[in-house]
Amino acid sequence: MRALFGRLAGRRALILATLSGPLVGVALALTLASAQNAHSAAPATITIDNFTFGPQQLDIGVGTTVTWVNHDDIPHSVVNGGKAFRSKALDTDESYSFTFTTPGTFDYFCGLHPHMVGKVVVKP
Repeated sequence: MRALFGRLAGRRALILATLSGPLVGVALALTLASAQNAHSAAPATITIDNFTFGPQQLDIGVGTTVTWVNHDDIPHSVVNGGKAFRSKALDTDESYSFTFTTPGTFDYFCGLHPHMVGKVVVKP
């Protein structure tokens, strides 16, 4: 009787292992998809350094928060011409963040140095 039970337990384990293989694959695919979606809404950073915004154009997804960080020795600001966002003057190492909730192209410039320009492209 023990031998029969042992064989049945072994077969049951083999069947479970065979069936769980595809389930593990599905779980892994769902986990990776979730990580990619989380990545698209991950915060993004634009640095202000040597009188430039870097990167000059940033492509992001809806719901992404962008943070501008001033690494220059003098103040700068971030101003959108369409009035969607506007920072105060940022001293060295200060930052300003804005969350983009609608798709579109958002041009911006430094309110203190208008020759400094950048663009955020928000995709659905």
